[in-house]
Amino acid sequence: MHSRRPLTLESGMRHLGALARAKPAIAQRFHAVPLTCPPTTTTASWHQLRIPSSSSSRPFSSTSTCSDWLLPKQGERKRSRKGRPRVPTGGSMRGTTVVWGDYGLRLLDHHRRISAAQLKNGEEAIRKRLRGMNFRLYMRICANIGVYSSGNEQRMGKGKGSFDHWASRVAVSKIIFELKGDLHEKVARDAFRMAGNKLPGVYEFVKRGDAPVMGITKLDGVTEEELRRPRKKLPLEPQTTDPLPAAIASS
Repeated sequence: MHSRRPLTLESGMRHLGALARAKPAIAQRFHAVPLTCPPTTTTASWHQLRIPSSSSSRPFSSTSTCSDWLLPKQGERKRSRKGRPRVPTGGSMRGTTVVWGDYGLRLLDHHRRISAAQLKNGEEAIRKRLRGMNFRLYMRICANIGVYSSGNEQRMGKGKGSFDHWASRVAVSKIIFELKGDLHEKVARDAFRMAGNKLPGVYEFVKRGDAPVMGITKLDGVTEEELRRPRKKLPLEPQTTDPLPAAIASS
C-alpha cells in the first residue's frame, strides 16, 4: 500500500494551475479571492490556510466551561431507577460541613429526591433576598438523576415510561447551599429560611466550623469510634471456677 504524500502549499498551487488550464470557469472563482502568503510559509502545510476559529473558542484553556447544575453534562445511557441515596456501610460524614462558604443549608429530617424545579426555586429565593449585596452562592449538589413517568390511567407494564424531569438524590444531613460574602448572619438565616420554604423537607442553618454529622448524630462530644462500635455489648470473658470453701466441702 502506497503512503499518501502530505499536501503542501507548492503542490496545492500546482493543482490549482492544472485546474485553471482544464476548466477556466472554475479558475475564475479562485482568482476572485487572491491566495497570498509570506515567503517564510512556502513549506507550510495546506491545512494552515484554513479560516481561523471564532473568538469564543478556548484552545489553550485547561478549565472546563460553565455548566448548569440543574442537569447533567451528558444524558443517561439507561433510564435511572428511583433508588435511595447511597451511604457507605458504617456511616459517612462526607458533605455534611461547610467547605467553601461561611454559612450553609443542611437537610435535617430524612433523605429524599428533590427535583430540579424545586432546587431552582430555592436558588431564586436566595438571590432575590440578597439582591444588591456582595455575596457568592455555592451549590453542593447536582440534578443528574432522570425521573420517568407514565400517563394517568395507564395499564401496568409496557416499559418504564417517558422522561419527565431531572432530580437529585439528597442524603440526610447533606449540605445543599453555601453562602460567602459580606453578609450578616441574620440576613443569611433569613435567605436560607426562604429557600427552605420552597424545598421539601426540614432544613437547618449551619456555619463554618460546626461539627459534622454521621447519619443524624452530630459529632459534638461524640467521637467517630464510639458510633462505629456495635450497640450490643460483647459477652464477658469466661471466668475461672474457684475451689469450694472448706466448710462447704466438709459438709
